[in-house]
Amino acid sequence: MAGTKFPVRATAEKKKTLEKVQNSWFEKRPEQFGIGGALYPKKDLHIFFKWPKYVRLQRQRRILNQWLKAPPALNQFTKTLDKNMASSLFKMLIKYRPDDKATKKERLLKKAQAKAKGKTIESKNPIVVKYGINHVT
Repeated sequence: MAGTKFPVRATAEKKKTLEKVQNSWFEKRPEQFGIGGALYPKKDLHIFFKWPKYVRLQRQRRILNQWLKAPPALNQFTKTLDKNMASSLFKMLIKYRPDDKATKKERLLKKAQAKAKGKTIESKNPIVVKYGINHVT
């Protein structure tokens, strides 16, 4: 065992590399983006696009609603009611709507006639939900 430590392999034992058969029809070439060459890959251009105002507003509103925590008394108005709930709500609100001109005139006329006769009629004013900018603020 004098000489080399490892046995020398013959050149015939080397791995045979299979040569690929190249077909010129399907040969991969680097893309040329010059005039008359390949098209550029698609880019996301949506940040350069001017969206319509209503689209921008609805997106901003959605993001703000995600950021802000609204109190439940206000948050209940962000969703619409279904038909059954809406009809029951409107039936309840009929009791609290203000008088129209005819009923108000009739009520005040009865009150004035009773006052002229000397009677005191305790006619309560209708219970009305206050609305409008002057009452709310």
